[in-house]
Amino acid sequence: MIRIFRHYISTAYLWLMAVEWVVFYSAMHWGAAVRFLYTSSWYTQEEMMWASVVFSCVFTLCCSSIGLYRKTLDREEYNLLERINYSFVVAVFSLVLIYYIVPELMLARSVLISAIIFSFVGMLLTRYFFYRFINLDNLKRKVLVIGCGEKASELNVVNSSFVYRGFEIVGYIALEDDTVSVPDPIRLGDDLTLADVVNQHKVDEIVIAVDDRRKRLPVDDLLDIKMSGVIVMDLQSFYEREQRLVFLDALSPSWLVFSDGFVNTGTRPLVKRGFDVLASILLLSVSWWLMLLTAIAIYIESGFGPPVLYRQTRVGYRNQTFQVIKFRSMKVDAEKNGAQWASQTDNRVTRVGKVIRKFRIDELPQLFNVLKGDMSFVGPRPERPEFVKGFVETIPYYAERHRVKPGITGWAQLCYPYGASEQDTWHKLEYDLYYVKNYSLFLDLTIMLSTVEVVLWGKGAR
Repeated sequence: MIRIFRHYISTAYLWLMAVEWVVFYSAMHWGAAVRFLYTSSWYTQEEMMWASVVFSCVFTLCCSSIGLYRKTLDREEYNLLERINYSFVVAVFSLVLIYYIVPELMLARSVLISAIIFSFVGMLLTRYFFYRFINLDNLKRKVLVIGCGEKASELNVVNSSFVYRGFEIVGYIALEDDTVSVPDPIRLGDDLTLADVVNQHKVDEIVIAVDDRRKRLPVDDLLDIKMSGVIVMDLQSFYEREQRLVFLDALSPSWLVFSDGFVNTGTRPLVKRGFDVLASILLLSVSWWLMLLTAIAIYIESGFGPPVLYRQTRVGYRNQTFQVIKFRSMKVDAEKNGAQWASQTDNRVTRVGKVIRKFRIDELPQLFNVLKGDMSFVGPRPERPEFVKGFVETIPYYAERHRVKPGITGWAQLCYPYGASEQDTWHKLEYDLYYVKNYSLFLDLTIMLSTVEVVLWGKGAR
């Protein structure tokens, strides 16, 4: 793992991205070699270089936007061939747009088609060797857990569903009077010290996961082991690194006070505001026709009486309320019985509403909220005051998500599917707090790029 602007990036997937960039770059040269196998090439070395750079960058960014370099990708949602196909379709459309704007970059169609075929085959081969290589037991970090209670037992499933599992738990150290919730805990004594266990299992990291913080830890042994090169981490930092969230069950006020992040001063607000305005204007300039077609479709289905736009009060920055603007996707009397969650098969949603919700088109008018300053392009999704009031009372630290402006898209929407219960809100808050803690222009760009995956896979679209 490496940390870029406080956001954790998997080095394994970073290397994979670099290798596949080289594959895409080389594919353009291979395509040209096939096309001009028996004739002289029409292109100079410089033209080939620029064409290859554009081709490889576009394909790499599109693969990233579909989640192919996301470390937290579950086995159930992986669908490698489907994701590669989606990414290649998006990449081809992006290339067509670039070639239309800058025609000098375009090469012969035969070269481009050959390059795409080589890219597809090369990517499949790269992925085959990558997943065989990274899942070797010898390459996984060996983690020793101090504690054997409930929190320790939960660590066993932290990355069990991921395609890439970066660590392996080699044992659990039982402290005095610990409640045992794990199999075969290790008990230290005169004949077995913590250093012995570390050497025996060749431990790379130690994670402190005790249920009771008042438990007495072997501090002297931990200090000696850390000085010898073994990483010692608290449970909260471990979750933040491995799952990119703030683990609420282990969260304490002292951790919030002393941890890095949660900085909203200096030039950061100005940079974020400038980015929001620029991104909103650019998106409005390319999506106005889609918004116009959506408005016409709503008029055709519902007539000219009901409104096209829907305004609703939401809670924003520093608990200030504002009116969020969306395309109306439900019947006019959808909330005649009061505020309620949207469900999987919600009969209040119109036929046009089902389509625009699935592809997040209903949220495009929120670009005007961004321009006005009520929202940001990226941030926690704004909730209704009726729901916020209950969440603040039942979910710890819920109000902290309002330390930044709400967004059209966000980290929780990327990492967690649509939630329509308090338990889902709890888990989404863990991702929202990660964003509030670590937000930066780099993280915003990462989330915006990955929003393509949210749209195509229907996450949060209900």
